Formats: sequence, structure tokens, C-alpha cells
Amino acid sequence: MGETSQIAAFLRSRRARLRPEQVGLTPYGSRRRVPGLRREELAQLAGISVDYYIRFERGRLDGVSDAVIDAVATALRLDQDERTHLYNLARPSLAEAAAPSPQLRPGLRQLLDAIDPNPAYLVGHHTNILAWNRAATTVFAIDFDALPGPERTWAHLIFLNDAVRQLTAPSWAQIARTVVTYLRLRASTRPHDPELQALIATMTDASEQFRYMWDSHDVTDLAFGRYHLHHPQASDLHLDYEFLGLPADPGVRALVAYSAPPGSPSHAALQALTQPPQ
Repeated sequence: MGETSQIAAFLRSRRARLRPEQVGLTPYGSRRRVPGLRREELAQLAGISVDYYIRFERGRLDGVSDAVIDAVATALRLDQDERTHLYNLARPSLAEAAAPSPQLRPGLRQLLDAIDPNPAYLVGHHTNILAWNRAATTVFAIDFDALPGPERTWAHLIFLNDAVRQLTAPSWAQIARTVVTYLRLRASTRPHDPELQALIATMTDASEQFRYMWDSHDVTDLAFGRYHLHHPQASDLHLDYEFLGLPADPGVRALVAYSAPPGSPSHAALQALTQPPQ
């Protein structure tokens, strides 16, 4: 789907989630052909003509100003990630170029080892897992080395790997949605990245659940959060994660590190599970 179709689908999906009464408009008529706001109502809220908004939604972006994009984003009550996504779609010429193959600096590998016995890994722009420490292998019960390269992505693991689905079962829906909405945002940030587009095409074909979530057009970036895992050896683990961006390394998106609150049952279980062998 090109940028023109993407922006149309995204704006329609955002209009559909708003009712006139939510944004201070009086709904007229009981029969509405579309869910949510009509184009005319959105144009009124944004302070632009209906014709101008229709051209914008159809992807006719020549001459569209930042002020108009901001007005539409405000009218649709977009959050920061959604605003970024709208700008990405409206300004494809400013998109990031596809990154070169990741080159992992020795310092990054040293950092992974230093974080052990807490699990940590390096992740690329396609949710591809680039490097990991011993604790990550233990906690996620995955032999990353044994995985074929195309399967060493969180997109593949969370939707198509039965063992990972069982491990993440308590938080599966949350994690799956995070993966999809993150990829949706990365796709608009990097529309000319062939590996990313290939991954999305593969996942869309392979997983009906991925396809359903993808079609929501929701977007989020990653920063931090908490996941609940049901580990075969440690039972329940409630782990906090931090997503630490690495802008100095073009092929590497972030370092992701996990921990548990000191004194919590999860902290004790994590320590017992990841203690280095004597």
C-alpha cells in the first residue's frame, strides 16, 4: 500500500473512533453512513474547507502546510506517536533511509554482558534480535543462536512460535499489539526499507491475528513497560523493561533491558533463574 492509500486509511480509522458529541459537535440526523466523524465535521473542527480536507485525506499533499497537518491532528485528538505517524505519511520525502546492516560495537556486547544476570538484548529496526546475553536466553527460554535469521524477530516469535506464545500467554495480547503498532510506526518512518516491508508482508500472510491488528492502523513507539511471563521453571515473572534507543548505531534500534522490583517475588524468582553457574 502506497503512502497515498496509507494516509487515507489512517485518517479514516481515526475519524471512525470519534463521535460528534465527543468533540463538541451536535450530530444531525439519525442515519449516518459512516462510523464516527464525517469529513465535513472533521474539516469544521480543523478550520479548513471540506474540499481541502478531502484532497488531504486522498493523499494529494502538494502544498499542504505543517499548520494544516497540526490542525487535522488536533481535531482528531492524535497522541504524539499518531502525530509522528501522520507527519511521516504526509512528508514521505523526509523519511529515514534504510539503515545499513548492523555493525555491533564491542562496547555494546560488553554492556550486554555487564547487565547479566538481568536479561537484555539488542534489537534492530525490524524487531530483529541482534545480540543477547546469557540471562535473556534463560528467561525467554529461546536458543537464539539456533533460530534461522528470518525467525529471529519478535514479530515472528510472538505470533508464530508456540513456545514463546505459551511463555508470554499472560501478556500475549499486550505484547502482540505492541509489536504490531511499533512496526506500523516504523513502516511510516522508513517507507523505503525493503527488509521491513518484506517482514510486514510475510507476517500479514502468515498470521491472521497479525493482519487483524495491522488493519487497526494503531501506532505506538516503545519506551518502557511491564510484561507478565509464565516461565516453565520460575512460574510467574512480572518484569519491567526499558527500551533504550541507540542513535549512534544506525543499524541498531535499541538496547532492551529487563528487571524486577527489588524485594518482589519476581525479583527473587529472576535471581534464582539467572544466577550464573558456579
